[in-house]
Amino acid sequence: MDALRRLFGGGGRDDDAARRDPDAGEARRPATDEEIEADERTHELELLRAEQERLSDLVVRQQRYADRSWIPQAQGGPRRAEDGDADPGRETDGA
Repeated sequence: MDALRRLFGGGGRDDDAARRDPDAGEARRPATDEEIEADERTHELELLRAEQERLSDLVVRQQRYADRSWIPQAQGGPRRAEDGDADPGRETDGA
């Protein structure tokens, strides 16, 4: 209903908010680069805090030490089964 009122010139929620807050609407000045960066930093910190609260201690430890985790060595050598026979003098029957 509010959309129809605004479309046909009736008062809506935006008009009430503009009357209550004189800085709202078109009269408001655009934000400066410093204000935008400060808002972004604040938002990023809030996201990091929420992520910390969501994760358990085990997951945090696993992420912290992931770069030091043990990775097993590759098994076998560079030769693979589809490479063919290692002895070129030996004939294969192709079956």
